[in-house]
Amino acid sequence: MTNWQLYKLIRKNDELKDLRHPMFEKNRFMKFLAWFMILYYAAIMLLMGVMLPMGMRGTYNGVAAFHVLDGGLIYFIIADFWLRFMLQETPGQQAKPYALMPIRRSFLMNVYLTRAGLSLGNLFWGFFLVPFALLAVYPLLGWSGFFGWLIGWWLLFVANGYAYLFVRTLCIKHLAWIILPIIVHGGLLLAMLWPDKNMLDMPCTLLMYNFALCHLWPFLLMAAVIALLYWINYKLQMNMVYNEVAKKEEVELKHATQMNFLNRYGALGEYLKLELKMRLRNKTVRLQFLTLLGMMVLFSVLLYFTDIYDNGFMKSFICLYDYVGLGMTMLISIMCHEGNYIDGLMSRRESILQLLYAKFYFNSAVLLVPFCLLIPLMAIGKISVWMNLGYLFFTAGVLYPICFQMAVYNKETLPLNQKLASRQGNWVQQVVSIVMLFLPIAIEKLFTLLLGNPWGFIMLALLGVVGLSLHGWWLRNIYQRFMLRRYTNMDGFRASRNF
Repeated sequence: MTNWQLYKLIRKNDELKDLRHPMFEKNRFMKFLAWFMILYYAAIMLLMGVMLPMGMRGTYNGVAAFHVLDGGLIYFIIADFWLRFMLQETPGQQAKPYALMPIRRSFLMNVYLTRAGLSLGNLFWGFFLVPFALLAVYPLLGWSGFFGWLIGWWLLFVANGYAYLFVRTLCIKHLAWIILPIIVHGGLLLAMLWPDKNMLDMPCTLLMYNFALCHLWPFLLMAAVIALLYWINYKLQMNMVYNEVAKKEEVELKHATQMNFLNRYGALGEYLKLELKMRLRNKTVRLQFLTLLGMMVLFSVLLYFTDIYDNGFMKSFICLYDYVGLGMTMLISIMCHEGNYIDGLMSRRESILQLLYAKFYFNSAVLLVPFCLLIPLMAIGKISVWMNLGYLFFTAGVLYPICFQMAVYNKETLPLNQKLASRQGNWVQQVVSIVMLFLPIAIEKLFTLLLGNPWGFIMLALLGVVGLSLHGWWLRNIYQRFMLRRYTNMDGFRASRNF
């Protein structure tokens, strides 16, 4: 088989991999929803690409609109990098099915790295940049400037994609590598936001202007950067990714934490230990947990040091996301990680009920983290005390009960340590996630419109207090319904355990 025939076979298998998944029939609505959200955000970006250059005309002392946008290039690069954590797979994730086949690893790495660079995902920002360039670049520099400017942005996103693959692969080896992009991006933001004069504005503007003028040196510079990142990724993937695919691990003896302070709570304390140990010891769960904690800190810092999100809706959305981010990831898939050892849990009477109590108490306690992160924003007046308290109690008393309903219906096992695997949730999980993001804001806006400030947040807090006071009743109700479906759920956990 020639390399071209092998490439076509790999491409065909990649297109069919979702059809072969045992959960495909249950994920069709989720796929429809994913495409709908992509089109929705594309429409928003198109609208911004049309409105922004029109609004910039004459507002920056005669500076061209595209020069103003180019000065904020770093913001686009940082946003693009972190969005890839939710959307882009590493070559190791894609190459895993071929690990035991007689195919050269170098060929596989070159195929997937090349496809990563030519991915359509690198063109998604074009929904914003193309209409912006038509209105802001083409009238001044013609078609050559239009295409040169867009190609320059595309090359930047390709290089950013390879930088993401480098970091993501290192994070697969050890989560501590996530500090690398945090330090680099934090330094870039500090250089742009801390001084009175933006230190990176002029270099970014000059780089993109030379792209628009079709000078040769910026294209050669980006080609060299991309080639260097490609080579680094190739070496890194060859040395590290296949070690995990082959289950090769470095075993390090560690002292086992006993957590004796929880012994006083009896069986409930044992399940609280299980919750803590799952987040401390299991790679997949720990990565999700720490990533979301990092997102909380990032959003809070952005809101504290900048004024770009100072409108009422964005402040409410960021405050709410700080509270529900963990719940959307950890509680939407409640019981899915426990599917790895569900038979052991079911061997003891009412163990599931105690586990549900432990999950509720643990996740409610974690809400103190965003509450403390938002206190500085309360001190400087960015958010109100009632906003912070309203979202705190509403999340614990209303949104968490909604999430816990998924314990009755979830029946797909999620891996605890296998970080190369990629799983998609079912359509019910996607609907619940949307409800969690927009229901609190809708309720708050409704009561604010009817009663004025701060009654919207007061109503959120009151509803949350009611849900908290009834937590024993609704947890037991969930447990009883789970037990009615226990055999169906256990079959699903067992069937999906090896996929």
